[in-house]
Amino acid sequence: MSSDKKNQSSGVRIISLSKLIPNMLTILALCAGLTGLRFAIIEKWEWAVMAILIAAVLDALDGAMARLLKASSQLGAELDSLSDFLSFGIAPSLVVYLWLTQDAKGFGWFAALIFAVATALRLARFNAESKKELETGGFKAQSMYFQGIPSPAGAFLALWPIIIYNYFEVGFLPTFEFMPHLIAAWVIVVAVLMVSKIPTFSVKKLKLPQKLAIPMLAALGLVFAALITQPWLSLSIIALLYLISIPFSVRNYMRMKKRSSEEMSLF
Repeated sequence: MSSDKKNQSSGVRIISLSKLIPNMLTILALCAGLTGLRFAIIEKWEWAVMAILIAAVLDALDGAMARLLKASSQLGAELDSLSDFLSFGIAPSLVVYLWLTQDAKGFGWFAALIFAVATALRLARFNAESKKELETGGFKAQSMYFQGIPSPAGAFLALWPIIIYNYFEVGFLPTFEFMPHLIAAWVIVVAVLMVSKIPTFSVKKLKLPQKLAIPMLAALGLVFAALITQPWLSLSIIALLYLISIPFSVRNYMRMKKRSSEEMSLF
């Protein structure tokens, strides 16, 4: 009798190790987010930012690996949401608070709370809408865009002031009396963008013509080289470009929605 039949006859369920890879990446992302908090406590701000950005990369990889290995599960979905809340909700809000916005007194803590709550609401809405889309479907534009900015992008934008500060490598920020209040206000703006229904591009759903594959890979190599040589400047530019892309995503979304409505009216 083969080992597989023995396992089946004994009632023991066997799972391939490869099926656990997405969950392993999720756990690593959670650990990276929590490590970002540790670095913030000891005032290693650049390492705190990097730890949260690593968590964002791992978060993207776990979803990609789950689809590639066909290892999606309810456990993985719930674990991913909990990891995202810690890494992109709790961690960035506290990192920014410990860095500077605590000088804004109650307003700084209010911003941290708003950001954490917005992240939780964002993740809850995303999970609910994902289930609804699977059950009922939707027009094409809905599957190609996020409603509001995703939580990893929100964490990235919340940390943007620290990234800019590290690029200039000067202590000019604390010299402005109201700078902590301005940065706390920025964190609140990012929180509002996360829970808003503004359509933003979903990179994993974008499709390119085959002739653009090589130029895209070359551009990716250039971006990686820039991140290695000038990380803070590169991250600052990426954040700026992402903000600039939002109006274009809104325009494209409205065009696709209008086209979809016209096609439906023909039937």
